[in-house]
Amino acid sequence: MKINHFGPIQTNPYKNQIEKMDRLQKTSSSDQVQISTEAMEMQKGSRIETERQAKVDELKNKIESGEYQVNPREVAKKMYEFWNN
Repeated sequence: MKINHFGPIQTNPYKNQIEKMDRLQKTSSSDQVQISTEAMEMQKGSRIETERQAKVDELKNKIESGEYQVNPREVAKKMYEFWNN
Protein backbone atom coordinates (compact mmCIF):
# COMPACT_ATOMS: atom_id res chain seq x y z
CA MET A 1 0.00 0.00 0.00
CA LYS A 2 1.40 3.35 -1.00
CA ILE A 3 0.70 6.56 0.95
CA ASN A 4 1.14 9.77 -0.96
CA HIS A 5 2.09 12.92 0.88
CA PHE A 6 -0.15 15.77 -0.28
CA GLY A 7 1.43 18.54 1.76
CA PRO A 8 2.11 19.60 5.27
CA ILE A 9 -0.77 19.29 7.67
CA GLN A 10 -0.10 22.39 9.64
CA THR A 11 -3.54 23.88 9.45
CA ASN A 12 -5.23 25.22 12.49
CA PRO A 13 -8.69 23.65 12.75
CA TYR A 14 -9.98 26.84 14.35
CA LYS A 15 -8.50 29.13 11.68
CA ASN A 16 -11.69 29.32 9.65
CA GLN A 17 -13.69 30.19 12.74
CA ILE A 18 -11.21 32.92 13.75
CA GLU A 19 -11.19 34.39 10.23
CA LYS A 20 -14.98 34.37 10.15
CA MET A 21 -15.18 36.23 13.48
CA ASP A 22 -12.63 38.80 12.21
CA ARG A 23 -14.70 39.39 9.07
CA LEU A 24 -17.87 39.81 11.10
CA GLN A 25 -16.25 42.32 13.41
CA LYS A 26 -14.92 44.36 10.49
CA THR A 27 -18.20 44.46 8.59
CA SER A 28 -20.64 44.73 11.47
CA SER A 29 -22.78 47.82 11.57
CA SER A 30 -24.71 49.22 14.46
CA ASP A 31 -28.36 48.37 14.83
CA GLN A 32 -30.98 51.07 14.96
CA VAL A 33 -34.45 51.05 16.45
CA GLN A 34 -37.19 53.34 15.28
CA ILE A 35 -40.34 53.74 17.37
CA SER A 36 -43.48 55.01 15.70
CA THR A 37 -45.51 57.88 17.09
CA GLU A 38 -48.33 55.48 17.98
CA ALA A 39 -45.93 53.37 20.03
CA MET A 40 -44.64 56.49 21.78
CA GLU A 41 -48.20 57.42 22.73
CA MET A 42 -48.80 53.92 24.08
CA GLN A 43 -45.65 54.11 26.19
CA LYS A 44 -46.74 57.37 27.78
CA GLY A 45 -49.79 55.69 29.27
CA SER A 46 -53.29 56.96 29.60
CA ARG A 47 -54.81 59.41 32.05
CA ILE A 48 -56.46 56.55 33.93
CA GLU A 49 -53.12 54.82 34.51
CA THR A 50 -51.54 57.98 35.89
CA GLU A 51 -54.51 58.59 38.22
CA ARG A 52 -54.41 54.98 39.39
CA GLN A 53 -50.69 55.22 40.11
CA ALA A 54 -51.27 58.44 42.06
CA LYS A 55 -53.90 56.67 44.22
CA VAL A 56 -51.57 53.72 44.81
CA ASP A 57 -48.75 56.05 45.83
CA GLU A 58 -51.07 57.93 48.19
CA LEU A 59 -52.22 54.68 49.82
CA LYS A 60 -48.64 53.47 50.19
CA ASN A 61 -47.68 56.69 51.93
CA LYS A 62 -50.66 56.46 54.29
CA ILE A 63 -49.90 52.82 55.14
CA GLU A 64 -46.22 53.55 55.78
CA SER A 65 -46.99 56.52 58.01
CA GLY A 66 -49.74 54.64 59.91
CA GLU A 67 -52.56 57.00 58.89
CA TYR A 68 -54.49 54.40 56.90
CA GLN A 69 -57.40 52.90 58.86
CA VAL A 70 -59.46 49.98 57.63
CA ASN A 71 -63.21 50.16 58.17
CA PRO A 72 -64.15 46.53 58.96
CA ARG A 73 -67.87 47.12 58.41
CA GLU A 74 -67.28 48.51 54.94
CA VAL A 75 -65.00 45.56 54.07
CA ALA A 76 -67.59 43.05 55.30
CA LYS A 77 -70.34 44.84 53.37
CA LYS A 78 -68.34 44.73 50.11
CA MET A 79 -67.51 41.05 50.63
CA TYR A 80 -71.17 40.24 51.30
CA GLU A 81 -72.27 42.12 48.17
CA PHE A 82 -69.64 40.38 46.06
CA TRP A 83 -70.54 36.85 47.14
CA ASN A 84 -74.32 37.27 47.20
CA ASN A 85 -74.87 39.11 43.93
